[in-house]
Amino acid sequence: MNKQDWTYKKLGDLFDIGSSKRVYESQWKNAGVPFYRAREIVKLSRDGYVDNDLFIDEELYEKYANKYGIPKCGDLMVTGVGTLGVCYIVRENDKFYFKDGNILWFKSKEGTNPFYVNYAFKSNYLRQQIENCNGATVGTFTIVRAKKTTIPVPPVAEQERIVAELDLLSGIIEKKKEQLKAYDQLAQSIFYTMFGDPIDNPKGWEVKCMVELFDIGSSKRVFESQWQNEGIPFYRAREIVKFAKNEPIDSPIFVSEELYSEYAGKYGVPSKGDIMVTAVGTLGVCYIVKAEDRFYFKDGNILWFKSKGLCESRFIKDQYATPFVMDQIQGNANAAVVGTYTITNAKKTKVIVPPLQLQKDYVQKIEAIERQKALVQQSIEETQTMFDCTMDKYFG
Repeated sequence: MNKQDWTYKKLGDLFDIGSSKRVYESQWKNAGVPFYRAREIVKLSRDGYVDNDLFIDEELYEKYANKYGIPKCGDLMVTGVGTLGVCYIVRENDKFYFKDGNILWFKSKEGTNPFYVNYAFKSNYLRQQIENCNGATVGTFTIVRAKKTTIPVPPVAEQERIVAELDLLSGIIEKKKEQLKAYDQLAQSIFYTMFGDPIDNPKGWEVKCMVELFDIGSSKRVFESQWQNEGIPFYRAREIVKFAKNEPIDSPIFVSEELYSEYAGKYGVPSKGDIMVTAVGTLGVCYIVKAEDRFYFKDGNILWFKSKGLCESRFIKDQYATPFVMDQIQGNANAAVVGTYTITNAKKTKVIVPPLQLQKDYVQKIEAIERQKALVQQSIEETQTMFDCTMDKYFG
């Protein structure tokens, strides 16, 4: 790659950068022309669509379109508040207006590929400029700052080639993610095929309360003053949710080896086959303890279902994701702004209990799917590494 004919330019030299004419809250409508804020641009950028709930009337839209102009195909809409610097490239049939100050409007000029600039906004080089825009955790990406922000600019033909290369890699990643979703749908289908909908229980399985199948409790309290920067992992509900989504844990917390050993000896610690269940926030999310796991957890945040060996933990985990169990959890959650799933409610939660051998047959099928998912996930990570290296090559 020859960068001799590349230049570094300010975005203000590549785009006419501005925002919109102000639309007052009193002018918002329930129908008409979609009116976007930063949150809608983030959604459009990530998902390609948005279920918009704010509008302005057609007359105001036409007035502003005629007097001030509206975004055209190929223009960039860039978030200026919240999650800064997220881009959406305007499409041919788009018709919307947007909130001033929330969103910056980059009017495309000839000689700049908007898809190339969109990738540039995702690069570490540009992210560092944006995130340092005012030295605050919650900042703003202003028109003035945007105009001064620089990016590497190759010739247009090179921009198009780079976009094609990055599109190929990102397309592979998206297809692999769709594979993961398909595997999840297959697993769900297997559950309902083998056991039926627990709500109707068409196969007449025995129904039991969770207290009949597990010893249910929580942990010995660990005070915040006892948290450490290293040692034995200490999990809260948020970490269990991360595990369920296969997401990395940010800002991990630990307890000392001494405290862990003391509590393990006095009160016990989770072991293979036990289920950890979130009791605050997103309720009822499950994690099955592995043989190699060594951790402690926050009382009140997580419930500890100690296996009695009477059922398959994976079968229970998957049943907890069904409306049959989730409706019980939500219906019995403490009547507070933020609900909680208490030990008392957990003990009363009902589940269907098919024969243990049928549960084992189910788990065997699911584990085969999980092995395939692991291969796909590994492929995603490898392709993501290639994508990141390619981004660094061009924008580093």
